[in-house]
Amino acid sequence: MNSEIDYTYWKTEHKPILERLTDKKIIMLFSGGKDSSLCMDFISRAGEEFGFDFEAHAGAFPVHRYPDTEKKRIESYWTKRGVNITWHKLAETDDDIEKAVNPCLLCQKQRKKVLKTLLPKLVGNWEKLVLIVSYSMWDIVSYAIEHILGDIFSNSGKREDIKNNRFIETSQRFYPLLKMKEGYTVLRPLIKYNSNDILKLIRQTGIPILSTPCKFGDLRPKRILEKYYEKMGICFEYNHVFDFAKKSLNLPDISLFTSIEKEEYLLNVF
Repeated sequence: MNSEIDYTYWKTEHKPILERLTDKKIIMLFSGGKDSSLCMDFISRAGEEFGFDFEAHAGAFPVHRYPDTEKKRIESYWTKRGVNITWHKLAETDDDIEKAVNPCLLCQKQRKKVLKTLLPKLVGNWEKLVLIVSYSMWDIVSYAIEHILGDIFSNSGKREDIKNNRFIETSQRFYPLLKMKEGYTVLRPLIKYNSNDILKLIRQTGIPILSTPCKFGDLRPKRILEKYYEKMGICFEYNHVFDFAKKSLNLPDISLFTSIEKEEYLLNVF
């Protein structure tokens, strides 16, 4: 099912959440890619309409994707719309990830490490925090395929702890909203939308996104799968994907994730 996305439809669907954001500490994790750019567009418009403010924080990593010219181009657009982006330098060069066996995994670990260090400096009251992240439908479909193939073809007797940790990490992203035990909230406003529809709207609205592709992008299984969905013209419906994950992948109940201590969640799961 190909359900096109627009702000009015999205706003209506998320209205119960948006109405409760007026007194929250909202931190939007921005990358400059299509998903986070459309997410910031929607959150910015909703903030004006529902009366809440938010902060946009971007990890400028890998370094080759974020030259000053790119940051200034993107920043210029958002500044005109009243959104200030705080860019965080995670490293001086890409030397470490270029030498890594799995550069994408090292990149992800670096981002989580910085996030865990950054949040305590920004957050006074954890019960007020709302973390906004921009996973899309194609992300969770790819995670489902990853676990199907892993269960069928992998050697189940080896590295079971790593497989289980990866399953916890990816399965919690199927939930659009997590209210964690310390009171903070994790919100994924675009999780129900296909990436091709997101990109279509980005092009229609003229929102600038990063123009430098990640040199390691083709090493990520989910990016390879996204190219397949796009080439085959495949779209997905969230409720069908979620039901499949519950029945066939034994997707854990939401309570498993909301009970995780924030130190563990932010560094090893988020």
